Amino acid sequence: MASTPAPPQAPPKPTWDPRSPQAPFPWLRPTIRIRLTLLYGGMFLIAGILLLSIIYLLAAQALHEGGGGQSLQIRGVSLDVSSASCPAVNSAPVDEINSVLRQCDAVQRQHALDDLLSRSLLALLGLAVIAFAFGYAMAGRVLSPLGRITRTARAVAGSDLSRRIELDGPDDELKELADTFDDMLERLQRAFTAQQRFVGNASHELRTPLAINRTLLEVHLSDPNAPVELQQLGKTLLATNERSEQLVEGLLLLARSDNQIVERKPVDLAEVAEQAVDQVHGEAVAKGVVIQGEQKPAVVQGNGVLLERIALNLVQNAVRYNVSEGGWVEVTTEVQHGQAVLVVSNTGPVVPAYEIDNLFEPFRRLRTERTGSDKGVGLGLSIVRSVARAHGGHIVAHPREGGGLVMRVTFPV
Repeated sequence: MASTPAPPQAPPKPTWDPRSPQAPFPWLRPTIRIRLTLLYGGMFLIAGILLLSIIYLLAAQALHEGGGGQSLQIRGVSLDVSSASCPAVNSAPVDEINSVLRQCDAVQRQHALDDLLSRSLLALLGLAVIAFAFGYAMAGRVLSPLGRITRTARAVAGSDLSRRIELDGPDDELKELADTFDDMLERLQRAFTAQQRFVGNASHELRTPLAINRTLLEVHLSDPNAPVELQQLGKTLLATNERSEQLVEGLLLLARSDNQIVERKPVDLAEVAEQAVDQVHGEAVAKGVVIQGEQKPAVVQGNGVLLERIALNLVQNAVRYNVSEGGWVEVTTEVQHGQAVLVVSNTGPVVPAYEIDNLFEPFRRLRTERTGSDKGVGLGLSIVRSVARAHGGHIVAHPREGGGLVMRVTFPV
């Protein structure tokens, strides 16, 4: 007897972490402002040290040349010499008084130099603190136009092409950069506006003939006297027309989702997931697939219709591309690490890890059994990725042990 082939094993899970790594201490990031402050403060310290060294050397030379110990000579037979600053002279013999005075003078000159050095170092330290603070403030003032450009760029990255920098002030390099950036935004806005207009016109031009074809086919199919062959042909054409309508709707939604989302409102992913599950419930029961999972509140800012399309596409794919018996789909929503997370897992055929990226490309299919004519038009995951990006989120997929996929969509809260 031939041995029964072993069931295919699921490919190993990818070892990479889809979340972008974050710096442990973001406040230590070497910004231009910090570097300019260090440069200004370092130059001040170097100049101060050089100036202090020159002053110290000049003071030492002046004290050495004009020291009183070398020119001071005391002569006499009987002298009563006393000094508070040089106690050794009080008890010194007469012939040693000059030597003692010279030693005391040298000690006092060294004390004066040491005192001058210590006071100068303290003054230099205080001035260095002031210099660093002043350099930080001045660097912030000089770099304020760059901060304005950065904030505008972030707003534009958040799909707000109407923002402009409109930098005023002297006609320098920063103003030239800001004006160039404004010109680029103007061209981008015109391009996106033209694209939106084209999408609207294409929506009307493509939907109208398909709707007319569907109406004509339905009218002919409603005729009870029509031949059987004609009815069968009409049903085939109607199914083809319906698939074309789905393709057009998917393409238009994909084009719209790539554009900016102007109106954002609080949307609970749990409610969105529940709506998607309710819409796919009938299809899941017909295929014998059980839908389970807990939907916890996870509120994000976005467009409710587009977010619902994400959940609907993921749940539909999970139900349609499942096993024939004993299949299940798990839909969960929650908030993790400050992000709203939607996870859709399902049983299904084994998916190689190297094929995951192809699933998100328009009309790119894994294999024929996953993309039959009754399972969609090959745009579901492309729409999901596009809508997620428009909301500032991202989607990650990886194979599940035993077959199937785990789709994880994250959104900023």
